[in-house]
Amino acid sequence: MAQRFLLSSLVLLLLSPLTQAANVTLSSLLDEMLDRNAITQFPDPAFTCKQASSYDRRSVSPNEEGWFANGDASQFVREEMNGDRKEWVLMDEKGPGAIVRWWITAPHYKVNFRIYFDGKAEPEITANVGDLIGGKFLVDAPLSSPRANGRNLYLPIPYAKSIKITVDDMPTQQNLYYQINFRTYGDNVNVESFTMEKFRSLLPKIEKAQKTLQESPIKEGPAIAVKLAKNGGKHTFSKTVSSPHSINSLTAIISAEDFPQAMRSVLVKGSFDGIPTVRVPLGDFFGGGVGINPYQTWYTKVEKDGTLHSFWRMPFKEKYELTFINYSDQDVTISVNNDDVQPIQWTDRTMYFFADWRQDRTIQTYREEEKKQDWNYIALQGKGVFVGDSLSLVNTVPEWWGEGDEKIYVDGEKFPLHFGTGSEDYYGYAWCTPHFFEAPFHAQPRAEGPHNFGNVTNDRFRLLDGIPFTKDFRFDMEIWHWIAAKVDYSVVTYWYGFPGIKPVDASTGKYPSDERLIEEVKAKVTYKIPYVAKIPGFKLKEMPPGIVSRQEMSNWKDGVWKDNDQLWWTGTKPGDKLELIVQIEKSGSQKLVCEMTKARDYGQFQFSLNGKKVGGIIDLYNSDKVINSGPIVIGTVDAEKGENVLTIEVVGKHKDSAGTMFGLDVYRFE
Repeated sequence: MAQRFLLSSLVLLLLSPLTQAANVTLSSLLDEMLDRNAITQFPDPAFTCKQASSYDRRSVSPNEEGWFANGDASQFVREEMNGDRKEWVLMDEKGPGAIVRWWITAPHYKVNFRIYFDGKAEPEITANVGDLIGGKFLVDAPLSSPRANGRNLYLPIPYAKSIKITVDDMPTQQNLYYQINFRTYGDNVNVESFTMEKFRSLLPKIEKAQKTLQESPIKEGPAIAVKLAKNGGKHTFSKTVSSPHSINSLTAIISAEDFPQAMRSVLVKGSFDGIPTVRVPLGDFFGGGVGINPYQTWYTKVEKDGTLHSFWRMPFKEKYELTFINYSDQDVTISVNNDDVQPIQWTDRTMYFFADWRQDRTIQTYREEEKKQDWNYIALQGKGVFVGDSLSLVNTVPEWWGEGDEKIYVDGEKFPLHFGTGSEDYYGYAWCTPHFFEAPFHAQPRAEGPHNFGNVTNDRFRLLDGIPFTKDFRFDMEIWHWIAAKVDYSVVTYWYGFPGIKPVDASTGKYPSDERLIEEVKAKVTYKIPYVAKIPGFKLKEMPPGIVSRQEMSNWKDGVWKDNDQLWWTGTKPGDKLELIVQIEKSGSQKLVCEMTKARDYGQFQFSLNGKKVGGIIDLYNSDKVINSGPIVIGTVDAEKGENVLTIEVVGKHKDSAGTMFGLDVYRFE
């Protein structure tokens, strides 16, 4: 009897969590990251993907004031004392779980993050905020890198029981924006917590992962060229198999007289085992937006010659069909290589690949709090995993368009499980930077300019930070523009799901119609949009260097501007000239009087009329506030009645000024 009891106890001990091999480790998460088939399987062990962020805590409910509040910096869980040191808590979560994506930005990085695991009093990781996120404290690019002023870390950080992340000395740091995406597993999942010792032992594996994430698995092979007649010509590529297979890569290239229009007006429709799964314009499907914009991610690649590559895995049991339909008013030739089809093992967790697209044009944006809006990317009913999106928009002014936060609801949640801090933050960059960047999981293939004007494309593709859902999923993005303007928004969303999953119109709950989608596919696009500054009360002779725009001044309370706006000239250097056509009502000697803006980043300027200097150098630097200068007599002019040319030239800046901006409220001759 004693021997039987001893044997039973030994079996129970071997099966207990104390000796059970971990389900989730840093090593297993790296394996999952590099297994391109893993994304097609519903997660096992199951997890919920959540987000901790510095979103404005005044945002409580869509029905309450503050839903669009924009104070998204330095919002923390709490403040606490650790001995003599004060710490600000970004995240305090019970496990088991794993951080899978971390983004930050700030004006500077002067203080430290501390990461505490499993309730321990001492942090396992202490590092400068900029070195840990986007720096080289743990890993280098691409897993840790700065992207257009945003800083990103994609190295997974698992924890068994709990994790707490703090930052110290916020009075020195002053400002910090953050988003942390993390998985929460069930209590029955055994997770091995991150340690620096385990991390160092895995450095060779991490280095391999770094290289693999920058590779493109292009399958060379013959392409089939077909002609798609204008106004509805189509061709279907298909394959029937006797056992489950997957499209592992897809390559396409088109030829057309109006190339940007063809990229938008050729529609890709996909069907797998008779289930409609894909309906996206060709260029948007590959994440490049309007026209050809070369870039590369883990899932997509666009080459300079217009060759388009997709590396999304697309499983099917018996048959797939990919149909290309030309809705443009020109003939189009398309060449497709769909030969990379490989056998797979189908399980009860295998999901189909889905992609959908929608567009709204000439959306009126507002600054006023009560007129902001949430624009729906996608609403889904069913079970699956959301894995990314590609946003393409047309901005009609050069001012920043993307102050809005993402709001992602999962499985009936009334408050977003993911509440963001700004559109560019969601896409991994910051401070409305209009520069190209590419990385495995996010990119800005297009920012036409000047500044944020014109065609813009932002991509966010997910891997470890994919979002599982079992009943429903909804993704809204705030349309929050700095000024009142009209913008076009279009977005591709990507997900994997089981039969029965479907996108629905967020307002009606019905499946979006093909008729509306085709109408938008046919809509005219322009790859290069001429920028013409329209500033009420001013007439430009021609476009100057830098950016000229109208800036609303109602937020600046230390001065009064006529009509609450000004002509704003930025992005300049000494020697740049702004020329205005001015109407003078009488001939003869008269004074030129201007009211301008003064601030800490404004420059020094020389005025001229018809090529003759007027007065001396005007310095618009002000040390502490943004103010209106009030009337300043620039000098005396001898002018002719009618149109004259007033020139403002950048000559330099005050020694303490941070820039050479110029702002003109009103001018007059008296």
